[in-house]
Amino acid sequence: MHARTLLVSLLITPLLAQAAQSASTHPVPWHPCARITAPCTQAGFVRNGAKIGAGIMVDCIQPIVAGTPQRKQATKALPQIDPQVVAACNERNPNFGKGGPTRTGT
Repeated sequence: MHARTLLVSLLITPLLAQAAQSASTHPVPWHPCARITAPCTQAGFVRNGAKIGAGIMVDCIQPIVAGTPQRKQATKALPQIDPQVVAACNERNPNFGKGGPTRTGT
């Protein structure tokens, strides 16, 4: 029985290693708008933070999506976002960051 377990382990280990390497080199695709929201959150922007100049929507997402400067009340710097990600987000969800209802699926 021990030899059988050892044989199975020897056969499976390379497959598991290959799967782990494949997973790390091919990340799970993210919704392009989430690739804007996440860096805004990491930069310290928060929901309902507009009064303190750190509103995630008004001080981070809207300026990035619209390609405009931040408002004067903003207290945190915008994160750098790849323009292709912004374009993909706009294509996938044209209302994102525009103040209206947003779609997160699809």
